[in-house]
Amino acid sequence: MTELRNVEADLSRFRGRVLAASVAVLVCFVLLISRLVYLQIVRHQDLDEQAEANRTAIVPIVPNRGLIVDRNGIVLATNYSAYTLEITPASLNAPLETVIDDLAKVIEIQPRDRRRFKKLLEESKSIDSLPIRTKLTDEEVARFTVQRFRFPGVEIKARLFRNYPWGELASHAIGYIGRINTTEKKQMEDWPEDEQSNYRGTEYIGKLGVEQSYEQQLHGITGVEQVETSAGGRAVRKLASTPATPGNTVKLSIDIKLQKMVEDLYGDRRGAMVAIAPKTGEVLAFVSKPTFDPNLFVDGIDQENWQALNESIDKPLLNRALRGTYPPGSTYKPYMALAALETGKRTPQQAINDPGYFWFGNHKFRDDKEGGHGVIDMYRSIVLSCDTYYYMLANDLGVDTIHEYMSHFGFGELTGIDIQGESRGLLPSTEWKRKAYKRAEQQKWYAGETISLGIGQGYNSFTILQLASALSTLVNSGVRMKPHLVKEVVDVTSKEVKPVPPQEVSKLAVKPENIATVLHAMVGVNIEGTSAAAFKGAAYTSGGKTGTAQVVTIAQNAKYNASQVDERHRDHALFIAYAPADDPKIAVAMIVENGGFGASAAAPIARRVFDFELLGQYPSAEDMDAVRQAKATTPIGTPRGIDASWPPAAGNAPGTAPAPMGAASMALAPVPPSQAIAAAFSPVAQATTGTPTAGTTWVPRWRPEPAAAPLAPPAAPAKKAGTAPANGYKPVSVRR
Repeated sequence: MTELRNVEADLSRFRGRVLAASVAVLVCFVLLISRLVYLQIVRHQDLDEQAEANRTAIVPIVPNRGLIVDRNGIVLATNYSAYTLEITPASLNAPLETVIDDLAKVIEIQPRDRRRFKKLLEESKSIDSLPIRTKLTDEEVARFTVQRFRFPGVEIKARLFRNYPWGELASHAIGYIGRINTTEKKQMEDWPEDEQSNYRGTEYIGKLGVEQSYEQQLHGITGVEQVETSAGGRAVRKLASTPATPGNTVKLSIDIKLQKMVEDLYGDRRGAMVAIAPKTGEVLAFVSKPTFDPNLFVDGIDQENWQALNESIDKPLLNRALRGTYPPGSTYKPYMALAALETGKRTPQQAINDPGYFWFGNHKFRDDKEGGHGVIDMYRSIVLSCDTYYYMLANDLGVDTIHEYMSHFGFGELTGIDIQGESRGLLPSTEWKRKAYKRAEQQKWYAGETISLGIGQGYNSFTILQLASALSTLVNSGVRMKPHLVKEVVDVTSKEVKPVPPQEVSKLAVKPENIATVLHAMVGVNIEGTSAAAFKGAAYTSGGKTGTAQVVTIAQNAKYNASQVDERHRDHALFIAYAPADDPKIAVAMIVENGGFGASAAAPIARRVFDFELLGQYPSAEDMDAVRQAKATTPIGTPRGIDASWPPAAGNAPGTAPAPMGAASMALAPVPPSQAIAAAFSPVAQATTGTPTAGTTWVPRWRPEPAAAPLAPPAAPAKKAGTAPANGYKPVSVRR
């Protein structure tokens, strides 16, 4: 029997299915329309920006770093342009070592390049573009360009490099720049948003000296460039750009010719010298020897050079003027004398009889002159540098009184100079010792420890910058000025000059007649005292004080003999001086490490500094050679003009910049150079690139009057002071 189909049921099912399908289609259509409305209307602007971002790229334009010049406009730090071969590890399609090996067949890559790249890789992210070779020649650029297709993730880029045209000259003051490391990147994350955005694309930052302290002024303002890119991410054309603003020009107070003369006078000897204009605090010379070539650090120092600098026994990376601390020796005595006058412990006429030693308890503190100096008042104590006078004075004052009066001059305190890394030094006190030591017996201050403080030994330890600042305060009638290396900042766009104003730190509440007494004696030092030989025949009157500080302790009954002591254990030679005496324009403090007597090793350098600054004279070649060997006191030979050795000879070749890239090599660049690079090829940029030109006219800032008649010391009274022994401590023996 045949079963008949239920047509009505089939139609009903069919209609249900059609209805369900229709509803599904309708829902899908509504969803599609809704999505379309959402994308085309609601998110139109956002998606349009994304599409534009896929088609274009925003590239930061790193500004041209500002120049650093000396007080006379001589360029000390500038920029030049060159090509670099760079690798982005995350974009490679082969192992990194394999890629480098293949690249080495096209462009020379030395082992030091590999080691430097490895160090950069450890400090960076894999997405960063890192240089494997810098300063490529036009031929090397051409060789790589024709084979670029073989090396995805490898590019040639045009970059600006920092250049220090005079190499090692004034390197501790100028500083250097280097690639931003991981630590610095983390620190930059805490910067304000506007400062962070200004450093996008920046890979180098100031690391030391003025380059570090004036980073914000030197960096400039980052620009942006909008370029159209291909599907592969390569730039096709430039759409728009906002040019970068170059960094400002930083003008130092340093006279680089004076700086060079002093560095040449030191020769291979170690030491430091700071010259300051007392009334303004401007630093005229800031010397630390030995120095280093800052150009080595610009694109990453290689292991060999780093090891040579870091492991050298002479410590060329140590800024001795800023961070080196030394006992001041007898250069401390003028300040001790002033403290004695202010406290009433001594009068200028009060005298002692110096037998050549001072007994304190069972210890004998010896004077440098066997048999003593006889009757000594304050004037003669400074002129002849009598130790016994100051042994007794220190005992009478006490350590805390010494600390109180010396702190007013900035001893043991930061001067606040405008570069970072300054050492505080050590001005001892009973409170300091309690905090410095853990054991109770070490925390106690012994009376015998005070004796050596009077002659600048014991725990005393100061920087040469502090000595120069203290002397400037003394000769500036007790007005303490903040020392600074930067004289002014010049806005590169508006040409507005923003001078660094003199800043008064404090004014000592001292009696003018007491300062006059001390300065009178310091003039006597250079006329008839320990440094008279160096200033004989000078066309100006100056004041000074020699100093010699022990490096190792000499046994109580032993006699110092420099020829029998290891060279690095010999005494340090110190000297402080100012000129002209009636209206000081310059004050200097200096040390020649292990140089022996300050009168023979240090004072002759100060004489040449004053001749340069006040008379416009440069030492003769034979005179400079004799000073380097400590064989000359007064100048010998015929002085030369101020430009005699300027510009420096080819000995500064490491600091000479390569020739800028020409138009032909620019055409080989796979990507159009950014605005910052292009600016380097403009006539203005070329004028400030490379080695500075010579011929700067020098005009002395002061013309001296005829030398005044020598000052006669006051008559010494017949009254003698006793030297009663008391409980003591470890003795020392110090020479002038």
